[in-house]
Amino acid sequence: MELREIEAWLREEREEELARLWERADEIRRQSVGEEVHLRGLVEISNRCRRECHYCGLRAGNRQLSRYRMTAEEIMSCAAEAVAYGYGTVVMQAGEDEGITRDWMAGIIRQIRRETPLAVTLSLGERADEDLKAWREAGADRYLLRFETSNRALFEQIHPPLADRRSDRLAILRKLAALGYEIGSGVMIGIPGQTYGDLARDIALFQELDLDMIGVGPFIAHPGTPLGQDGAKFCAPSGEQVPATELMTYKTIALSRLLCPEANIPSTTALATLNLAQGRELGLSRGANIVMPNLTPVAYRADYEIYPAKACIRETAAECRSCLGSRILSIGRTVGKGQGGRRRTLPRRGTHS
Repeated sequence: MELREIEAWLREEREEELARLWERADEIRRQSVGEEVHLRGLVEISNRCRRECHYCGLRAGNRQLSRYRMTAEEIMSCAAEAVAYGYGTVVMQAGEDEGITRDWMAGIIRQIRRETPLAVTLSLGERADEDLKAWREAGADRYLLRFETSNRALFEQIHPPLADRRSDRLAILRKLAALGYEIGSGVMIGIPGQTYGDLARDIALFQELDLDMIGVGPFIAHPGTPLGQDGAKFCAPSGEQVPATELMTYKTIALSRLLCPEANIPSTTALATLNLAQGRELGLSRGANIVMPNLTPVAYRADYEIYPAKACIRETAAECRSCLGSRILSIGRTVGKGQGGRRRTLPRRGTHS
């Protein structure tokens, strides 16, 4: 699919044409990854972060947030719940927390792999090559790092660089692939200043990177951040700004499935936040095949506030598992078993310069 065709689909508004897109994406999903929906248990292990991203409630400058970092014992308790609920993967996510040290995290990974059948996925931000290597050697299977946007100027507008280095998330993703991780990435949809051309290039880049997992969601800024307070002034000209809507998210999921048939694609919490009644189900019917029930202890959930009013924030892990299982069955799909890694039919493509 060429860029102009991707962009045309992103601009498409006719219901009959979009129905054709949903049908194509769902059929490719059925052929490529089957009817199973895999549940990956999410544990938000720390809300501490050294970055000052202009949309995120975890940013270092947010003095209103009560900070936490879970103990190894608390994390292992969540991993035990994942096993009890039949999940195949535990996803450990955090802000970019320097207190999550290389050795401490490696010890937790080794313990999970020793004591459970779970795959281990990490989403801990931009980390040194030595950390990524040590965690892979300890047994981590997958790493998630969104590149957010392929427009370099737009990325730097929303992600102020650290004093000691410039971010290069594409280089980190290629390093992760070279280390043997399954790699996940994705973008935010509707960043102020993001054009349809930008988003089309993002989707094409998913294919170029040969991503194993693709996570996309609408841009939702925390109100206490610069973009939450003044984002409108950064928007692209009329007719070019991508809207941060539920519909645009479904289009991006569907197009991602068409370009990356084998990838695991979640129907995200952000979709449920926009449409609690059926957001996740519509995502699953338009190309997605993963959901990520939350295992984070309820006492910590409200403080993992990337954006406000997140769906299901007060549900216990047991309630979340029951709800998602029922939703999956209600649309005629089955709950997946096992670790649910990518069903790769071809060797990974070579890295790109």
